[in-house]
Amino acid sequence: MILTSAALAVFIVAYALIATERVHRVAAALGGVAGMVVIGLVDAETAFFDEHTGVDWNVIFLLFGMMIIVGVLKQTGLFEFLALWAARKSGGHPYKLLVLLVLVGAAVAPILDNVTCVLLVAPVTLSVCRRLGLPSAPYLISLILASNIGGMSTLIGDPPNIIIASRAGLTFTDFLVHSLPLTVILLALFVVMARWLFRKDLQQMGDVHGLDDLRPADAITNVRMLRRCLVVLLLVMVAFTLHAVLHLDPSVVAMMGAGAMVLVSRTEPEEFLEEVEWATLAFFMALFVLVGALVQVGVIGAISEWAAEAMGGRELLGATALLFGSGVVGAFVDNIPYTTATVPVVEEMVASTTATGADSPLWWAFVFGADLGGNATAVAAGANVVVLGIAAKAGEPISFWGFTKYGIQVTVMTLLVAWGWVYLRYFAFV
Repeated sequence: MILTSAALAVFIVAYALIATERVHRVAAALGGVAGMVVIGLVDAETAFFDEHTGVDWNVIFLLFGMMIIVGVLKQTGLFEFLALWAARKSGGHPYKLLVLLVLVGAAVAPILDNVTCVLLVAPVTLSVCRRLGLPSAPYLISLILASNIGGMSTLIGDPPNIIIASRAGLTFTDFLVHSLPLTVILLALFVVMARWLFRKDLQQMGDVHGLDDLRPADAITNVRMLRRCLVVLLLVMVAFTLHAVLHLDPSVVAMMGAGAMVLVSRTEPEEFLEEVEWATLAFFMALFVLVGALVQVGVIGAISEWAAEAMGGRELLGATALLFGSGVVGAFVDNIPYTTATVPVVEEMVASTTATGADSPLWWAFVFGADLGGNATAVAAGANVVVLGIAAKAGEPISFWGFTKYGIQVTVMTLLVAWGWVYLRYFAFV
């Protein structure tokens, strides 16, 4: 009992520090791991080798491989090209520019994840808005919202998807079948909704003279390298889709793709390794160990049993609670630590029903809630924090409420539509 109480205390303190950002989230998570070591719950065996209490290396190496792929692709100028193309194509019309940037974000996020997408596209968006004399806030906020929605569509599009897929045994194809159609619907609704949300900011036409200096083709630094990299990226996406047939884990596919990308681009290690987000990888590893300690003392098991009993086999009730509960909690807590802590509970809830894996509506309700809740507030997801930081550094800050007043409205709309999707797809005709 004393050990359980001590483990809970360490976890709550670490989680509170992560949620409130009193200290850097990596420092808070690693500090929590240190606390678990001190009380005797964590050692090398439980942290690095135990399947239930240790680091999920499939998640870590999938992220690592995709970060290397992004690091190489970034050097080709592809993402600058896409943003400049959108600006040129808009002809200075503010709503058309917003729609095109939303489409760019929604297209890039499912392939390279939403955080990477905004890291690459947001700086160019700022530059484009300045050239056209347009306020940047509506376009940056729309980019965040579209990237978070778009990232829901694939296994690698949003970090919570990677964590859930690894635990639930969901494949890349499962996401294309169950999540992609809903994503397309939500993006179409968001494009319509954005015209109303930002109606005051979209009345001013951009300075068309600023378009004369925009030459998208100039952004491509090496055409031959880009072609080779795109071929590798296409093969990686195909391998992700067929990984169940090929009997290759997504992490292995990502690492093979990263190796091939480095080879065909002939990039030096220091060039692509500098794009690897080591802090993010360390954060993930620490979270896995923290939650694993709670598994070890039986806390997660007790919560899981309670949740399964409360659901009582009523899957619609469970799916509704997971969808809206994840959306509400995810609005105030970064969806990565929330997902890591909650996924063992959902696993027990799924085990108490007849449907498992991709057939379980509980897993998909959890995916939708965790991903879409990331749009609610300025601190709900990594992409939000990244873009607001870029905007502040550029001298065009977006306040917490400046983002949240739009994010909440979009989150409510998307969660309601997602619930309707879950009900119609998994319960209405059963």
